[in-house]
Amino acid sequence: MNNIIFIAPPAAGKGTQSALLEEKYNYIHLSTGDLLRNEIKKGNELGKEISNLIEKGELVGDDIITELLKNELANIKHQKFILDGYPRNINQAKILTDIFNELGIDNYTVIYLDLDKELAMKRALGRVICSNCGASYNTYFQDLMPKENGICDKCHSKLETRTDDNEETFKKRFDTYINATNPLLDYYKKENKLKVVDASQQSVDIFQNIVKVLESEDVDN
Repeated sequence: MNNIIFIAPPAAGKGTQSALLEEKYNYIHLSTGDLLRNEIKKGNELGKEISNLIEKGELVGDDIITELLKNELANIKHQKFILDGYPRNINQAKILTDIFNELGIDNYTVIYLDLDKELAMKRALGRVICSNCGASYNTYFQDLMPKENGICDKCHSKLETRTDDNEETFKKRFDTYINATNPLLDYYKKENKLKVVDASQQSVDIFQNIVKVLESEDVDN
């Protein structure tokens, strides 16, 4: 199966789908956030620089992320990978194309998880997590609600909200993401790499549709 670049708005289920693909098809999940955190843990000069930028609330530059990502891709280029959190804009997309060309990586598919803003907001704002075992529930969806309000079905511990978002801040964050992403989608559409998957369904259905996309790409190749 092809390597995957995931592009998805908040609450589209990208993390869930990445985990399912890792488990069933042995994909390696590459998150730029994880790469940065791992570098910080090393305690080297680059890690200290990244830590200082994050503590100041500043964005980590493309040059740093590019270096970390290129090194990681070079190490795993013969294994299937999912790229999560990069690229976020056209400049990063072009940088990534250059990296792929240099490393000889051409078997990839860009999957956009398409999700309506109202549904995304319900998923994000209704999410509650068990403080003990980490089980996840949602107060907006009947089939995802805990049996007892505020209590975990599995271990009977207290449920906590996962995010401090409110409706206004979530809508702003969602709109900002969509506006930044649209040019990125156009870029990959022109490259004939973009596939769109409806993310409004149950996670098992989303997963099946992603697999269908990947299998069809295998046939085409």
